[in-house]
Amino acid sequence: MRTRYPPIEPNQIGYLQVSPIHSIYWEESGNSNGRPILFLHGGPGAGTDAAHRCFFDPSAYRIILFDQRGCGKSKPHAELKENTTWDLVADIEKLRKHLHISSWVVFGGSWGSTLALAYAETYPLQVKGLILRGIFLCRQKELQWFYHSGASFLFPDEWDKFIHLIPDSERGDLIQAYYRRLTSSDSKIRSAAAHTWSGYEAATLGLKFDAKVFQACMEDDRAEAIARIECHYFINRCFLKTDNWLLDHLASIRKIPVILVQGRYDVICPLETAWRLHQAWPESRLEIIADAGHSASEPGITDALVCATDEFRLL
Repeated sequence: MRTRYPPIEPNQIGYLQVSPIHSIYWEESGNSNGRPILFLHGGPGAGTDAAHRCFFDPSAYRIILFDQRGCGKSKPHAELKENTTWDLVADIEKLRKHLHISSWVVFGGSWGSTLALAYAETYPLQVKGLILRGIFLCRQKELQWFYHSGASFLFPDEWDKFIHLIPDSERGDLIQAYYRRLTSSDSKIRSAAAHTWSGYEAATLGLKFDAKVFQACMEDDRAEAIARIECHYFINRCFLKTDNWLLDHLASIRKIPVILVQGRYDVICPLETAWRLHQAWPESRLEIIADAGHSASEPGITDALVCATDEFRLL
């Protein structure tokens, strides 16, 4: 099985002012004359890390990573104002122009797959190919599955930890209940809600529990950004006009080569979503990983992603 490429350092880093209050961190590594590829991180709110550079052959790719508004090294931290899906789509296009890139392959997992589809449907001529993992379309039933009833049947222990902060009277809408706490003026209330929200997600990431990943997600700054920004997006249905917005706007990207990588036992973004996308987009190639959950670091998922990026080197 393929593993990630060896660690590399960026060739250059920078900040791009994308709004009156937001400045996004970006970096470039690999071959400056290679095929441009853009990595879109998950969450929303998770940010990038050095391991994300290593899904790509550095001799073949000009590797672009950036932290979306409010997370990672972008400024201001965990900010919800001027932070919507369409703001991020505009940021991606601003970054492309800033780096003088005519077109690129776009690689995104989980929320990154959502954002990749939204960007591609808005700017199809700028996208040479798509590699998407752990598909998330932000439909109501996907949010219902993870934050109301579904995943709770597989992880009742983690579910009890997730709901313990919320009184019975507010459990009819847990996303709304968490949003009130994550936007509270009381820092202790915000912190408790952020760590509980992020802990629930981190505990359900993979087929096997990964203590290192869990601890990384529980770091104060990261937990705050993940919880606040995710909850902000989810309470607003990711700022999509209809439940099936991304599925209903596939016509403009049907000719773009795409590989979908999906763990069969993904609890956060269940296989049903990837399957529906594949059915609506028959030209897509869906690779179901039999022994994996949601995490890109699971061996089968990593293997499929590296094979996909190797295949797309010559697009």
